[in-house]
Parts: sequence; C-alpha cells; structure tokens
Amino acid sequence: MSLLPIFLKLDGRRGLVVGAGAVALEKISSLLPTGLRLCVVASEAKPGIRQLAAEGQIELIERTFESADLDGNFVVIAATNDSEVNAAVYQGAVARGILANSVDDPPNCDFYFGSVVSRGALQIAISTAGESPAVAQRLRREIDEQLPQDLGPWLAEVGQLRREILATHPSGEARRLLLHELAERPVCAAANCPTRQLIKEREMDGAPSEDAGPSTPLRSAQDDRAGSGLAGKVYLVGAGPGDPELLTVKALRLIQSAGLILHDDLVPQAILELAQPAAEIINVGKRCGVKSITQEQINALMVERARAQESPPCSIVRLKSGDPLIFSRAAEEIAALTEASIPFEIVPGVSAAFAAAAVIGCPLTSRNSASSVIFSTGHHAQPNNLLRLPQIEDSTRVVFMPGRDLRNLAQEWLDEGLHAELPCAVVSQAAQPNQQIRYTTLAALGDAEPMPAPTLLIAGWTLRESSVAFQSAGSDAPVTV
Repeated sequence: MSLLPIFLKLDGRRGLVVGAGAVALEKISSLLPTGLRLCVVASEAKPGIRQLAAEGQIELIERTFESADLDGNFVVIAATNDSEVNAAVYQGAVARGILANSVDDPPNCDFYFGSVVSRGALQIAISTAGESPAVAQRLRREIDEQLPQDLGPWLAEVGQLRREILATHPSGEARRLLLHELAERPVCAAANCPTRQLIKEREMDGAPSEDAGPSTPLRSAQDDRAGSGLAGKVYLVGAGPGDPELLTVKALRLIQSAGLILHDDLVPQAILELAQPAAEIINVGKRCGVKSITQEQINALMVERARAQESPPCSIVRLKSGDPLIFSRAAEEIAALTEASIPFEIVPGVSAAFAAAAVIGCPLTSRNSASSVIFSTGHHAQPNNLLRLPQIEDSTRVVFMPGRDLRNLAQEWLDEGLHAELPCAVVSQAAQPNQQIRYTTLAALGDAEPMPAPTLLIAGWTLRESSVAFQSAGSDAPVTV
C-alpha cells in the first residue's frame, strides 16, 4: 500500500488524544507546535501532561473515554495501554470521518507520525509505513547531522526575498530562473548582501517600460540569460571512485536536482540512479581509446545546452569519475565554458588515488619513507615520453590508468634506478563492490595477469611500512586479494 506524504494545516482546529501516559506526552509534544487545540481524555495523567493543562496549553478531562468525545475533532490519537480502547477510538473516528492514529497499531491507523527533522520552516518527515519506526529514527539522526544548523534563518531570508521578487518582478521565464538561482545563493539579513543586490539589479533590468503592461518585461528571458548571467550554469562535479556513499553532500544534491547529466563512462549506474526520473542522462565517456564522442563535441554540447532557453539554471552537471581536476580534461572544458561566457562551478570529488590508498590501508606520505607524492597517467609514465617522472627516491608514485600490460612501465622504472623490491599495489575498481587488490614488487610487476578496468597503481616504500596485507603477502610473487 502506497502512502501519500502530506503536511496538514492544524492551526486552530480541534484534536483529541485518548491516554495520558509517556507515549501520549510524546505525541502531544509534537502536536502542540502546530497550533492544534488539544483535548486529552484519560482516567490518569502523567505530571507533564497535568503541567501542560495547568498552563492552559491543553484541555485535560480525567475520566474514561466516551464515544461522544470524538465529536467535532479533526484528528484523533489513541495512545492508551489498552488495545481494546485504542481500537474503539479508531473505529469511532472512522465512523465519523475523522483522521485517526492508534499508536504502534498500524492496522488501526489512517496516518502515521513520521520522524521529523526541522530547521525553521523546513521540515523533513520520514516514514516507514509502520514497518520500523526505529529505522525512521536512525535516518532522522543521520539527516539531522548533515543539515546546517543555520538553515532555518537562511530559509526565512530566502522566503522574504522570494516574496519581494514575486511583488516586484514581472511573471515569466526570467523571474522563474531568478527564483531558481536564489535557492543556490547565500543570503544574509544585511542590506548590502550580494544576493539582495543581485535581485535589485535584476529588478532594474526587468522593470516594465512606460508603454508596457505590468506583466511585460523590458527584456526577453533569452536576452536576460545572455546579458546577466542567467545562462544555464554548468557544474563540473566529481563523482568519486564509484561508491555512492563517497559522494560529497554537494555533489549528491546537484546530481539529484540536475536536468541534464553528461557523465564519464566510468561513473557507475548506482550513482546515475540517484538522478531525478525526469533528468536527461548522456554518456560522453571514452574507454580504452574508443571514442564515441570527441572532447570538442562534449564542449559544444555543454555550451549549447547551457544557452538553450528551456534549460533552467544550475541544471547541467558534467559528472566526472574521481576528482574533476585530476586527468579529466577539465582544463579544456573550463576554457570552452569561459570562452562562451557560460557560468560554471567546480565541485571536488574523492580522487581514485585516495580511495585506492584507503582500501589498502596505506598513507601516500609518511615521515619515515615518503615525503612526497607523484601523480601521473600510464601514458605519461611510459618510455620515450617527454613527460618523464622526476627522480625522487622517497616519493610514492600513483599512476592512473596504467594499462593492462605493465612490463614497459616496470622496465622504465628499473632503468631509472628504482629498487627491484619497491613495493607495488594494483587496485582494480577501488571502493566498488568488485574491487580487487594485487600486491607485488617492481621486479614482478609485469608478470601478473591483467585486472578489470579501471585500475590504479601505487608504488612506494610506505606500502611495506604501513600495509599489513602487503607484509603478509611477501614479495616472491604477485598476490591478489
């Protein structure tokens, strides 16, 4: 059975709670802030409920429940320790067309109390349809820990600015886009708040002419996009190594609100499934040298869709595996967006290098064995390449996309003078369900069988110092775990 989540306006309406124990007090405490006029009927009442009655916050009738108590109420709560009484309350409410809840008795409920996270006017309610209130409470705690404490005051300022926009800006596409942009910006109460100044500027730009009607903007929505920064904003977002739980909070919010997602081929389906059902999702990835779309085409697609009138601001997410600023062609995309005057923002992600180091339990730097880290790609690490790695003996080397055959890379490093016993770890699909780890040495690096892409190579003495798994694997032959 599917439930409809709704928020009821209860202010000034009548409500009845039957029972006056600990459970009833909990429900009363959640109902009082709504403005519901509460009457409590019970033969005995806890001191806390008596105190509320003495303060005039509720009406308390100390006697057993009578069916006539139900008359004239909008909602009814049965919270006694007698299941027969609770059932009688519910059945009487149903007969009168009154919404009723019998605590911890799902069959005798028209609605359930959700676990609520509140920040001022913002309320997030979680329900498991009575299956497990404990799960709902756990989720409430987790959400509460992630939400900023000052979200309520910020939302109040946003609400005030929204009312000002509705009162001063003509209806139409430009106003709708401005309201969307408002939801993404910091707002403060100060008169010189940058967001408030932005709204004033837009009000002047969109003010109606003397000859125009009250709802005719001076400029079209498309002109407003091109001239004042309301073109669809592009977010270069790091999707992390593939585990949805390693997404940043901001990345998750943008993915869930995006209208268009252009993603790398390495972004797993589990992350793409976080998008809203109406989102358009396009794979613009390249794997193993096979290019279904060129970088120039990706750049053109971002610019075209950002300029399109139907694309709302903040709706375009260029979703990149790992961190968007490490070996991801971000420089070319930033240049294209800048040249086209398209606003953009970079949202960092957990790099595959950090994820791989985490899964093998090895820091990339160490006071004893590694004072620096060198990042490279397999292409740049291969022989005869102009971008040779610097000769730093105590560096940890991290190679993205090292390729399937590591013989050339291993021989190049040996020729450079690196020690044959230099510990190495090849991590396949780091932080994903099918991850594999292979421990070996530089001398034996090229002898192991290829592992599923994407892979990442970590080489350095800190592996032997820090990784228990490497120490137990030894160095005679490659070991996969």
